[in-house]
Parts: sequence; C-alpha cells; structure tokens
Amino acid sequence: MIATLPAADDPRTLLGLSDEALVERIQRQTLRFFWEGAERASALAPDRREREPGPLDDDDRVAIGGSGFGVMALIVAVERGWLAREVVIERLDRMLALLVKAERYHGAFPHFVHGRNGATSNFSDLDDGGDLVETALLFQGLLCVRAYFDRDDPREASLRSRITGLWESVEWDWYTQGRDVLYWHWSPRHGWAIDHPIHGWNECLIAYVLATAAPRHGIDARAYHRGFASGRAFRNGNAYHGIELPLGQAYGGPLFFSHYSFCGLDPRGLRDRYADYWDLCVRHVGINREHCIVNPNGFAGYGADCWGLTASDDPAGYEPHAPDHDNGTISPTAALSSLPYAPAEAMQAARGMLERHGGNVWGRYGFVDAFNESKQWFARTYLAIDQGPIVVMTENHRSGLLWNLFMRVPEVQEGLRRLGFSSPHLEQAAP
Repeated sequence: MIATLPAADDPRTLLGLSDEALVERIQRQTLRFFWEGAERASALAPDRREREPGPLDDDDRVAIGGSGFGVMALIVAVERGWLAREVVIERLDRMLALLVKAERYHGAFPHFVHGRNGATSNFSDLDDGGDLVETALLFQGLLCVRAYFDRDDPREASLRSRITGLWESVEWDWYTQGRDVLYWHWSPRHGWAIDHPIHGWNECLIAYVLATAAPRHGIDARAYHRGFASGRAFRNGNAYHGIELPLGQAYGGPLFFSHYSFCGLDPRGLRDRYADYWDLCVRHVGINREHCIVNPNGFAGYGADCWGLTASDDPAGYEPHAPDHDNGTISPTAALSSLPYAPAEAMQAARGMLERHGGNVWGRYGFVDAFNESKQWFARTYLAIDQGPIVVMTENHRSGLLWNLFMRVPEVQEGLRRLGFSSPHLEQAAP
C-alpha cells in the first residue's frame, strides 16, 4: 500500500505547511490517482476518475498517454520512499502484461484500450487504430522505467526486456506514409482517413525525438525539419503582454505544450536551430499567467494567485483552453505543472486556489481537474493527462529525476544528436 497522509477535513489547513511540505503533499495526494485509482485488471491509468467513488471507478478504459505519465509518477514514489520498490515492480509487471498483449497497429498503441483484455476502445468513429502521439507519451514513461529499474535482478530484467521489445516494434517510419512528416493516426479499417500530419509547435516534439531515436523503424531527421518545423503555427516572434514568443501559435496555446514533451525531455540548455527550449517554455508560461492577471474578459477569480489555462474539463465538456480560447476555466495542472519554469508563481497559485476554494478544488486525488468561478462550476473529475504532469514536473523541479533518467537513455541521446539538438546531457555523454 501507499504510505498515506491523512486527508485534511479542511484543505485550507494545508496553507500552514512550508512550500516544500506543501509541494510534497500535493505530489503524494495526486499520486493516489495512479495507485488507488488505477484500472483494476491492468493497473494502468484510467482516462478519468470522479471526486467520490462512482461509476467511473468501474470503467476499464485506460489511457495510453496517461499511463506513460503514470509510470513516471510511480518512479517518483519509489525514489521518494512513498512506495516500496518491490511493490512498484509488481505493479509494473501487471501493466506490461496488458501492454504486451494489447492491440497495436504497426507497433503503435491506440488512444484507449480496455484494461481487462487489451482490446481497442475507439476514441471516435475514425480514430479506432494507432495513435502515434499517445504512443510516444507512453514510451517517454516506459524508457524512464527501463533506465530506473536497472538492477541485476530477474524481475527488473524482465521489465527492461519487455519494454525494449515493445519499443523496438513501433514502426515510426510507417506513420510517415513515405513523406517527410509524421502522421498522428492510422486505422486498419479507415486507413489514413483522419489525415492529421503532425506539424508544430505543440506537444508533439516527443514524437519526433522518439521516432528519430528508434533503433528499428526510425525516421530521417528531414521529417522533423520539413514536417514538424514547417507548420504554420511553428515560428512566431511576436510579443504578447510584452513577452516575445519565439515559437508557437498566438499567445502560445494551452500550457500542456510546455509540459507533455518535457516530462522527460530536459529543456534546461536544450537548443536547436529553432529555439532555446527552456527560454521558450518560460516565456509561454509567462504569457499564460499574464493573460490571467490582465484578465481582458473579466472572468471571476483570475489573478496572480489563480491562473493557468490548458486542456481540461469545463462546464460544457472538454476544451484546450488558452489565452485566445478562454471561457473562464482555470485548470490547476496548468500552474502546478509549470513549477520548474515559474516556481514562486506556481506556489502562489497553489496557495491561492486552496485559500479561495478549499474543498471545492481539493479531494481524494489532489486538485480537481478544473473550475470556473464565473459559472460557479467545479469539476467532479480527475484526468490522467492532467494529474500525471503535476507529479512528474514537480519532481523535475525538485530533483530533475525524470529529466536525468530520460536524457541518459542512449537511443534518446542519439535521436537528439541526429536532429541537431545540443544539451548539457549530450555533452556529458560525449566520448
């Protein structure tokens, strides 16, 4: 079992903790989503859970990308001493047992699978096959697992072997259709009907790094430069709220652009011909926060102690919220997962949300997915793709754990070199 902390009757009591103690409490409470809230048969990450036990707890649909964040969160739990190494190995063994038998499409996983048998759970009518970005987010996590569980032990060796087998089976080159760009989806029934080439700037940098790094079925670096870097929303150079943005759409887009790929990729000192990625992420976060402070739409609650727009649930469903697509919905993961880039500002938001909203925003798995004070709406849900980055990016701020694990993977280092990146990690690894 997870070493638990007592759930406070009034979350405002958390405000008496030091910043370091509060950060750890948020991490541990959020980790419960992936431990206590895991899908029962496979132990993989559910797409979502409810604030109180309910029908979603019996849903066997698991999120492939969310499971990538989930296994990274389990590494944090071992390293922090919240869970025993042996217990987590048993959990990972269950996860891999399902992943090995799950339906795949030229090696790529679908967006969702059923935890009881590994069958595809369709994301939409056409999206019933391989999802390359979800697959990349999964392997970002699994390669960290392979790096962390490195002991000369049969159980750990088995984990590493199965991860390597899955990793080497992904046909990244298939997902180019022979062109200089990756395509997000392929279906055995509908082929390339979705027709979604992956152009940047967005959350998909990790897909190009892994596709170029792949030991088998890898792609040429041309796809990154001619595909990802050729998108209409790739280069920017304009200023928003006085902050110049090198890459990305107007105002930078939702904050998960600066979180998902950088759960593993260390942006500190990471550069290529297009950007300094630490600088890019810091500027992106700064624009997003400043928009909430300026609050041009006059939404209730916005300010320096309540900011953060990203993809999340909202009163009407689910939306990728951003400064230019803002309906008054604040997503706690947006600020909390930005802790590495804006530590004081993220802590101000964490304390502000707790002080202002208390139990409306805090529950069994930490901060709820989102809230909209203007509409007096508070989410009753938690999402894997929002809870995972809170644990992982917080740990990267505290210790750099996942950054160091991922960036020391030999294939990742080779992929970054092929793409023309420089990084202190590559300099340290140079012969």
